[in-house]
Amino acid sequence: MRSRALWRGLAAGALTFGLSFTAIAPADAAPPKPGTATVTTSRGLDAPAPASCQGVPTPAFQGTERNVEVNDLFDRYGNDNSRVDDWTGADGTYSTELPDGRLAFVFSDTFLGKVNADGSRSPVIEEGGTTPFLNNTFVVKDGDRLKTITGGTKAAPKAVMPPRDSKHWYWAGDAITAAGLVQTTYQEYERFGTGAWDWRWHRNVVATFAPGRLDRPLSVKPLPSGNGIAWASWLEKVGGHIYVYGVEDHGATKYMHLARVKGNRLTGAWEFYKGDGTWSAKESDSARMMDGVANEYSVSRLGGGYVLITQDTTEQLSSRVVAYFSCSPEGPFTGKTLLYNTPETGALGSYGNPNVFTYNAHAHPELSTGNRIVVSYNVNTFVNTDHYRDVSIYRPRFIDVKFG
Repeated sequence: MRSRALWRGLAAGALTFGLSFTAIAPADAAPPKPGTATVTTSRGLDAPAPASCQGVPTPAFQGTERNVEVNDLFDRYGNDNSRVDDWTGADGTYSTELPDGRLAFVFSDTFLGKVNADGSRSPVIEEGGTTPFLNNTFVVKDGDRLKTITGGTKAAPKAVMPPRDSKHWYWAGDAITAAGLVQTTYQEYERFGTGAWDWRWHRNVVATFAPGRLDRPLSVKPLPSGNGIAWASWLEKVGGHIYVYGVEDHGATKYMHLARVKGNRLTGAWEFYKGDGTWSAKESDSARMMDGVANEYSVSRLGGGYVLITQDTTEQLSSRVVAYFSCSPEGPFTGKTLLYNTPETGALGSYGNPNVFTYNAHAHPELSTGNRIVVSYNVNTFVNTDHYRDVSIYRPRFIDVKFG
Protein backbone atom coordinates (compact mmCIF):
# COMPACT_ATOMS: atom_id res chain seq x y z
CA MET A 1 0.00 0.00 0.00
CA ARG A 2 2.79 2.44 0.86
CA SER A 3 6.12 2.47 -0.84
CA ARG A 4 8.17 4.30 1.76
CA ALA A 5 9.07 3.96 5.41
CA LEU A 6 7.61 5.95 8.26
CA TRP A 7 10.84 7.84 8.96
CA ARG A 8 10.65 9.43 5.54
CA GLY A 9 7.04 10.48 5.96
CA LEU A 10 7.33 12.02 9.38
CA ALA A 11 10.43 13.89 8.27
CA ALA A 12 7.98 16.39 6.75
CA GLY A 13 7.92 18.09 10.12
CA ALA A 14 11.68 18.10 10.40
CA LEU A 15 11.87 19.99 7.11
CA THR A 16 10.52 23.02 8.95
CA PHE A 17 13.73 23.39 10.89
CA GLY A 18 17.26 23.82 9.67
CA LEU A 19 18.23 21.13 12.17
CA SER A 20 17.27 18.31 9.83
CA PHE A 21 19.33 19.67 6.98
CA THR A 22 22.31 21.16 8.75
CA ALA A 23 22.91 18.39 11.26
CA ILE A 24 21.44 15.25 9.72
CA ALA A 25 20.46 15.43 6.08
CA PRO A 26 22.72 15.88 3.06
CA ALA A 27 23.00 19.38 1.69
CA ASP A 28 21.10 18.55 -1.49
CA ALA A 29 18.01 17.53 0.49
CA ALA A 30 16.93 21.18 0.30
CA PRO A 31 15.90 22.84 -2.96
CA PRO A 32 18.81 24.50 -4.77
CA LYS A 33 19.43 28.22 -4.47
CA PRO A 34 17.64 30.40 -7.05
CA GLY A 35 19.62 32.52 -9.46
CA THR A 36 21.41 35.77 -8.83
CA ALA A 37 18.38 37.84 -9.76
CA THR A 38 17.00 37.40 -6.22
CA VAL A 39 17.31 40.17 -3.67
CA THR A 40 17.30 40.00 0.09
CA THR A 41 15.24 42.43 2.14
CA SER A 42 14.90 43.07 5.86
CA ARG A 43 12.96 40.69 8.06
CA GLY A 44 11.28 43.71 9.61
CA LEU A 45 12.45 42.71 13.09
CA ASP A 46 12.87 46.32 14.20
CA ALA A 47 10.61 48.35 11.91
CA PRO A 48 7.16 49.03 13.40
CA ALA A 49 3.94 47.78 11.89
CA PRO A 50 2.08 50.31 9.71
CA ALA A 51 -0.19 52.44 11.88
CA SER A 52 -2.98 52.22 9.33
CA CYS A 53 -3.73 50.85 5.87
CA GLN A 54 -6.17 52.50 3.46
CA GLY A 55 -7.29 54.77 6.29
CA VAL A 56 -8.08 51.84 8.60
CA PRO A 57 -6.00 51.60 11.81
CA THR A 58 -3.98 48.39 12.00
CA PRO A 59 -5.69 46.19 14.60
CA ALA A 60 -3.51 45.62 17.66
CA PHE A 61 -2.77 42.15 18.96
CA GLN A 62 -4.99 41.40 21.97
CA GLY A 63 -4.11 37.85 22.97
CA THR A 64 -4.29 34.16 22.10
CA GLU A 65 -6.20 31.25 23.57
CA ARG A 66 -6.83 27.61 22.72
CA ASN A 67 -9.71 27.00 20.30
CA VAL A 68 -11.58 24.41 22.33
CA GLU A 69 -14.23 23.66 19.69
CA VAL A 70 -11.97 22.65 16.81
CA ASN A 71 -9.37 20.90 18.98
CA ASP A 72 -12.00 18.82 20.72
CA LEU A 73 -13.72 18.01 17.42
CA PHE A 74 -10.54 16.47 16.00
CA ASP A 75 -9.67 14.71 19.25
CA ARG A 76 -13.11 13.10 19.49
CA TYR A 77 -12.99 12.10 15.86
CA GLY A 78 -9.47 10.73 16.04
CA ASN A 79 -10.22 8.67 19.15
CA ASP A 80 -13.56 7.32 17.94
CA ASN A 81 -13.24 3.66 16.97
CA SER A 82 -16.73 3.32 15.50
CA ARG A 83 -14.75 3.30 12.25
CA VAL A 84 -11.16 2.16 12.05
CA ASP A 85 -10.41 3.26 8.48
CA ASP A 86 -10.30 6.99 9.21
CA TRP A 87 -8.06 9.78 10.51
CA THR A 88 -6.24 9.47 13.84
CA GLY A 89 -3.50 12.07 13.29
CA ALA A 90 -1.74 14.07 10.57
CA ASP A 91 0.20 17.20 9.71
CA GLY A 92 -0.04 19.85 7.02
CA THR A 93 -3.46 21.16 8.08
CA TYR A 94 -4.53 23.54 5.34
CA SER A 95 -8.21 24.22 4.67
CA THR A 96 -10.51 25.47 1.93
CA GLU A 97 -14.27 26.08 1.86
CA LEU A 98 -16.22 23.96 -0.63
CA PRO A 99 -19.01 25.49 -2.75
CA ASP A 100 -21.71 23.97 -0.53
CA GLY A 101 -20.25 25.48 2.67
CA ARG A 102 -18.43 22.40 3.93
CA LEU A 103 -14.78 22.74 4.86
CA ALA A 104 -12.06 20.52 3.43
CA PHE A 105 -8.91 20.12 5.52
CA VAL A 106 -5.87 19.21 3.44
CA PHE A 107 -3.42 16.93 5.24
CA SER A 108 -0.03 15.52 4.37
CA ASP A 109 1.23 12.40 6.21
CA THR A 110 -1.77 10.79 7.89
CA PHE A 111 -2.29 7.95 10.35
CA LEU A 112 -5.50 5.93 9.96
CA GLY A 113 -6.83 3.03 12.00
CA LYS A 114 -7.66 2.18 15.58
CA VAL A 115 -6.73 4.04 18.77
CA ASN A 116 -6.22 1.83 21.81
CA ALA A 117 -7.88 2.54 25.15
CA ASP A 118 -4.59 3.84 26.58
CA GLY A 119 -4.16 6.38 23.76
CA SER A 120 -1.63 4.34 21.79
CA ARG A 121 -1.76 2.89 18.28
CA SER A 122 -0.27 -0.13 16.55
CA PRO A 123 2.88 0.42 14.49
CA VAL A 124 2.38 1.07 10.80
CA ILE A 125 1.78 -1.85 8.44
CA GLU A 126 5.29 -1.63 6.98
CA GLU A 127 6.74 -2.16 10.44
CA GLY A 128 4.61 -5.21 11.20
CA GLY A 129 1.61 -3.43 12.72
CA THR A 130 -1.91 -2.70 11.54
CA THR A 131 -1.90 1.09 11.15
CA PRO A 132 -2.21 2.50 7.60
CA PHE A 133 -0.05 5.55 6.94
CA LEU A 134 -0.67 7.72 3.85
CA ASN A 135 1.19 10.65 2.31
CA ASN A 136 -1.86 12.87 1.82
CA THR A 137 -5.60 12.89 2.59
CA PHE A 138 -8.60 15.17 3.02
CA VAL A 139 -10.86 15.46 6.06
CA VAL A 140 -14.18 17.17 5.31
CA LYS A 141 -15.97 19.11 8.06
CA ASP A 142 -19.76 19.26 7.72
CA GLY A 143 -21.08 21.11 10.76
CA ASP A 144 -19.76 19.16 13.76
CA ARG A 145 -19.04 16.00 11.74
CA LEU A 146 -15.76 14.98 10.12
CA LYS A 147 -15.19 12.49 7.32
CA THR A 148 -11.87 11.15 6.05
CA ILE A 149 -11.29 11.03 2.29
CA THR A 150 -8.62 8.70 0.91
CA GLY A 151 -7.99 7.00 -2.39
CA GLY A 152 -8.06 3.25 -2.86
CA THR A 153 -10.57 1.16 -0.93
CA LYS A 154 -11.60 0.72 2.69
CA ALA A 155 -9.50 -2.43 2.87
CA ALA A 156 -6.53 -0.86 1.06
CA PRO A 157 -6.60 2.95 1.38
CA LYS A 158 -4.20 5.04 -0.69
CA ALA A 159 -3.20 8.67 -0.87
CA VAL A 160 -5.68 10.93 -2.70
CA MET A 161 -2.70 12.19 -4.69
CA PRO A 162 -1.00 8.92 -5.67
CA PRO A 163 2.72 8.79 -6.49
CA ARG A 164 3.93 8.05 -10.00
CA ASP A 165 6.16 5.20 -8.77
CA SER A 166 7.79 3.73 -5.68
CA LYS A 167 10.54 6.36 -5.60
CA HIS A 168 8.27 9.41 -5.47
CA TRP A 169 5.54 10.80 -3.20
CA TYR A 170 3.56 14.00 -2.64
CA TRP A 171 3.14 16.26 0.37
CA ALA A 172 0.27 18.74 0.28
CA GLY A 173 0.45 22.51 0.25
CA ASP A 174 -2.32 25.07 0.40
CA ALA A 175 -5.55 24.70 -1.56
CA ILE A 176 -8.11 27.09 -2.99
CA THR A 177 -11.64 26.51 -4.23
CA ALA A 178 -12.11 28.52 -7.43
CA ALA A 179 -13.67 28.04 -10.84
CA GLY A 180 -15.86 25.32 -9.26
CA LEU A 181 -12.83 23.15 -8.44
CA VAL A 182 -10.64 22.39 -5.46
CA GLN A 183 -7.13 23.28 -6.60
CA THR A 184 -4.52 21.80 -4.28
CA THR A 185 -0.80 22.40 -4.54
CA TYR A 186 1.52 19.46 -3.91
CA GLN A 187 5.27 19.11 -3.65
CA GLU A 188 6.72 15.97 -5.17
CA TYR A 189 9.69 14.38 -3.41
CA GLU A 190 11.96 11.70 -4.78
CA ARG A 191 14.31 9.05 -3.45
CA PHE A 192 17.76 8.99 -5.08
CA GLY A 193 19.73 6.46 -2.99
CA THR A 194 19.57 3.87 -0.25
CA GLY A 195 20.61 6.04 2.70
CA ALA A 196 18.19 7.20 5.38
CA TRP A 197 18.25 10.78 4.08
CA ASP A 198 18.68 10.04 0.37
CA TRP A 199 15.55 11.95 -0.70
CA ARG A 200 14.88 15.48 -1.91
CA TRP A 201 12.31 17.95 -3.20
CA HIS A 202 11.68 17.45 -6.91
CA ARG A 203 8.91 19.70 -8.26
CA ASN A 204 5.61 21.51 -7.69
CA VAL A 205 2.26 20.45 -9.16
CA VAL A 206 -1.40 21.38 -8.81
CA ALA A 207 -4.13 18.76 -8.64
CA THR A 208 -7.74 19.68 -9.32
CA PHE A 209 -10.57 17.83 -7.60
CA ALA A 210 -14.32 17.91 -8.02
CA PRO A 211 -15.72 19.24 -4.71
CA GLY A 212 -17.98 16.20 -4.39
CA ARG A 213 -15.26 13.71 -5.34
CA LEU A 214 -12.07 14.37 -3.41
CA ASP A 215 -10.76 10.80 -3.51
CA ARG A 216 -9.04 11.21 -6.87
CA PRO A 217 -7.77 14.19 -8.89
CA LEU A 218 -9.41 15.17 -12.14
CA SER A 219 -6.07 16.40 -13.41
CA VAL A 220 -2.49 16.96 -12.28
CA LYS A 221 -0.52 19.78 -13.91
CA PRO A 222 3.06 20.97 -13.38
CA LEU A 223 3.70 24.31 -11.70
CA PRO A 224 6.85 26.43 -11.99
CA SER A 225 9.71 24.46 -10.44
CA GLY A 226 12.86 25.60 -12.20
CA ASN A 227 14.32 27.68 -9.38
CA GLY A 228 13.99 25.37 -6.40
CA ILE A 229 11.13 27.31 -4.78
CA ALA A 230 8.32 25.29 -3.22
CA TRP A 231 5.23 27.19 -4.40
CA ALA A 232 2.85 25.73 -1.84
CA SER A 233 3.08 27.82 1.35
CA TRP A 234 -0.08 29.90 0.88
CA LEU A 235 -2.73 30.91 -1.68
CA GLU A 236 -4.56 34.21 -1.31
CA LYS A 237 -7.18 35.72 -3.65
CA VAL A 238 -6.33 39.38 -4.21
CA GLY A 239 -8.49 41.25 -6.69
CA GLY A 240 -8.37 39.42 -10.02
CA HIS A 241 -5.34 37.31 -9.09
CA ILE A 242 -4.41 34.31 -6.98
CA TYR A 243 -1.28 35.20 -5.03
CA VAL A 244 1.01 32.20 -4.52
CA TYR A 245 3.48 32.34 -1.64
CA GLY A 246 6.45 30.01 -1.59
CA VAL A 247 9.59 29.18 0.33
CA GLU A 248 13.21 28.78 -0.71
CA ASP A 249 14.46 26.32 1.89
CA HIS A 250 18.11 26.29 2.90
CA GLY A 251 17.52 24.49 6.18
CA ALA A 252 18.46 26.97 8.88
CA THR A 253 17.45 29.87 6.60
CA LYS A 254 14.20 30.03 4.67
CA TYR A 255 13.18 32.83 2.30
CA MET A 256 9.70 33.98 1.30
CA HIS A 257 8.91 34.28 -2.42
CA LEU A 258 5.76 35.50 -4.16
CA ALA A 259 4.10 34.84 -7.52
CA ARG A 260 0.63 35.47 -8.88
CA VAL A 261 -1.64 34.18 -11.61
CA LYS A 262 -4.49 36.12 -13.18
CA GLY A 263 -7.97 34.62 -12.95
CA ASN A 264 -9.20 31.59 -11.03
CA ARG A 265 -6.91 28.79 -12.19
CA LEU A 266 -3.41 28.08 -10.98
CA THR A 267 -2.58 26.63 -14.39
CA GLY A 268 -2.62 30.09 -15.97
CA ALA A 269 0.39 32.24 -16.79
CA TRP A 270 2.45 33.08 -13.70
CA GLU A 271 4.39 36.22 -12.92
CA PHE A 272 6.94 36.57 -10.17
CA TYR A 273 7.52 39.41 -7.72
CA LYS A 274 10.93 41.04 -8.20
CA GLY A 275 10.98 42.76 -4.81
CA ASP A 276 11.00 46.28 -6.27
CA GLY A 277 7.30 46.69 -6.95
CA THR A 278 7.44 45.05 -10.37
CA TRP A 279 6.67 41.59 -11.73
CA SER A 280 8.41 39.32 -14.22
CA ALA A 281 7.38 36.35 -16.34
CA LYS A 282 10.70 34.66 -15.42
CA GLU A 283 10.82 32.54 -12.27
CA SER A 284 14.55 33.28 -11.97
CA ASP A 285 13.60 36.91 -11.21
CA SER A 286 11.67 35.91 -8.08
CA ALA A 287 13.07 37.92 -5.17
CA ARG A 288 13.81 36.83 -1.64
CA MET A 289 11.25 39.00 0.16
CA MET A 290 12.29 38.14 3.71
CA ASP A 291 13.61 35.28 5.79
CA GLY A 292 12.37 33.85 9.08
CA VAL A 293 9.29 32.17 7.59
CA ALA A 294 8.46 28.46 7.88
CA ASN A 295 7.72 26.07 5.02
CA GLU A 296 4.03 26.74 5.69
CA TYR A 297 2.78 30.22 6.63
CA SER A 298 -0.15 32.48 5.81
CA VAL A 299 -0.75 35.98 4.45
CA SER A 300 -4.38 36.99 4.96
CA ARG A 301 -6.50 40.11 5.30
CA LEU A 302 -6.60 42.03 8.57
CA GLY A 303 -8.20 45.46 8.82
CA GLY A 304 -7.17 47.44 5.77
CA GLY A 305 -4.00 45.42 5.25
CA TYR A 306 -2.48 41.98 5.63
CA VAL A 307 -1.03 39.87 8.42
CA LEU A 308 1.69 37.27 7.93
CA ILE A 309 1.55 34.45 10.49
CA THR A 310 4.38 31.93 10.75
CA GLN A 311 6.43 29.82 13.07
CA ASP A 312 9.59 31.80 13.84
CA THR A 313 12.48 30.14 11.99
CA THR A 314 15.07 32.73 13.00
CA GLU A 315 15.84 30.29 15.84
CA GLN A 316 16.06 26.50 15.73
CA LEU A 317 13.18 24.41 17.07
CA SER A 318 11.32 27.58 17.96
CA SER A 319 8.10 27.40 19.93
CA ARG A 320 7.25 30.96 18.86
CA VAL A 321 4.33 31.79 16.58
CA VAL A 322 4.77 35.33 15.28
CA ALA A 323 3.02 37.88 13.08
CA TYR A 324 4.19 40.61 10.69
CA PHE A 325 2.03 43.32 9.13
CA SER A 326 1.80 45.09 5.77
CA CYS A 327 -0.54 47.31 3.79
CA SER A 328 0.16 45.23 0.68
CA PRO A 329 0.21 41.49 -0.08
CA GLU A 330 3.69 42.11 -1.51
CA GLY A 331 4.98 43.51 1.78
CA PRO A 332 7.24 44.73 3.23
CA PHE A 333 6.12 42.89 6.35
CA THR A 334 7.15 44.62 9.57
CA GLY A 335 6.24 44.87 13.24
CA LYS A 336 7.25 41.37 14.34
CA THR A 337 4.86 40.38 17.15
CA LEU A 338 4.90 37.30 19.36
CA LEU A 339 1.46 35.68 19.25
CA TYR A 340 1.99 32.40 21.11
CA ASN A 341 4.53 30.04 22.62
CA THR A 342 3.51 26.47 21.82
CA PRO A 343 3.32 24.60 25.15
CA GLU A 344 4.18 21.16 23.74
CA THR A 345 7.76 21.89 22.71
CA GLY A 346 10.79 20.23 24.27
CA ALA A 347 11.73 18.69 27.61
CA LEU A 348 10.00 21.49 29.54
CA GLY A 349 6.86 21.26 27.41
CA SER A 350 3.56 19.58 28.20
CA TYR A 351 4.81 16.15 27.07
CA GLY A 352 8.05 16.44 29.05
CA ASN A 353 9.74 15.02 25.97
CA PRO A 354 12.85 16.67 24.48
CA ASN A 355 12.05 15.11 21.08
CA VAL A 356 8.68 16.84 20.65
CA PHE A 357 8.60 19.95 18.47
CA THR A 358 6.00 22.20 16.82
CA TYR A 359 6.00 23.76 13.34
CA ASN A 360 4.19 25.35 10.39
CA ALA A 361 1.72 27.71 12.05
CA HIS A 362 -0.70 29.45 9.69
CA ALA A 363 -4.20 30.91 9.54
CA HIS A 364 -7.54 29.38 8.59
CA PRO A 365 -9.64 32.25 7.17
CA GLU A 366 -12.54 29.83 6.66
CA LEU A 367 -12.80 29.39 10.45
CA SER A 368 -11.99 33.00 11.34
CA THR A 369 -14.42 35.84 12.04
CA GLY A 370 -13.71 39.56 12.10
CA ASN A 371 -10.44 40.23 13.90
CA ARG A 372 -10.32 36.74 15.46
CA ILE A 373 -8.01 34.56 13.37
CA VAL A 374 -7.97 30.79 13.86
CA VAL A 375 -4.43 29.46 13.53
CA SER A 376 -3.22 25.86 13.45
CA TYR A 377 0.22 24.43 14.10
CA ASN A 378 1.56 20.89 13.95
CA VAL A 379 3.14 18.74 16.65
CA ASN A 380 5.69 16.01 15.96
CA THR A 381 8.59 14.09 17.49
CA PHE A 382 11.96 12.95 16.25
CA VAL A 383 11.39 9.47 17.73
CA ASN A 384 8.95 7.36 15.70
CA THR A 385 7.88 5.13 18.58
CA ASP A 386 6.46 8.21 20.34
CA HIS A 387 3.76 8.28 17.65
CA TYR A 388 2.73 4.76 18.61
CA ARG A 389 2.84 5.38 22.35
CA ASP A 390 0.70 8.54 22.28
CA VAL A 391 -1.58 9.35 19.34
CA SER A 392 -2.12 12.93 20.53
CA ILE A 393 1.41 13.98 19.59
CA TYR A 394 0.86 13.86 15.84
CA ARG A 395 -2.26 16.02 15.72
CA PRO A 396 -2.72 19.69 14.82
CA ARG A 397 -3.53 22.25 17.48
CA PHE A 398 -5.85 25.22 16.87
CA ILE A 399 -5.67 28.58 18.61
CA ASP A 400 -7.67 31.83 18.43
CA VAL A 401 -5.53 34.92 17.83
CA LYS A 402 -7.42 38.09 18.70
CA PHE A 403 -6.78 41.56 17.29
CA GLY A 404 -8.71 44.70 18.07
